[in-house]
Amino acid sequence: MSVVETILVYAAIPLAIYGVIALLTLRGKFARTPRYRPGQAWDYPPVWWTANPEGVGGQASAVPTGGSKSAKRTAKGGARGSW
Repeated sequence: MSVVETILVYAAIPLAIYGVIALLTLRGKFARTPRYRPGQAWDYPPVWWTANPEGVGGQASAVPTGGSKSAKRTAKGGARGSW
């Protein structure tokens, strides 16, 4: 085996394999549209996201609206740790 054949077998072929794998891995990054970066103009309409699209029209509130004053609190625990 000559020196050229040795270099081809032990250096060039493995480097070619690594190069093909790297190109296959990075091709999605090069084909994708550029990402938005802070400070760039936003040219798209606003999109409002909600976890429950059916509940958008309702008047659900996570905060109690007053209701009755005699409502019993059932939550225990909290930051003080008295569970």
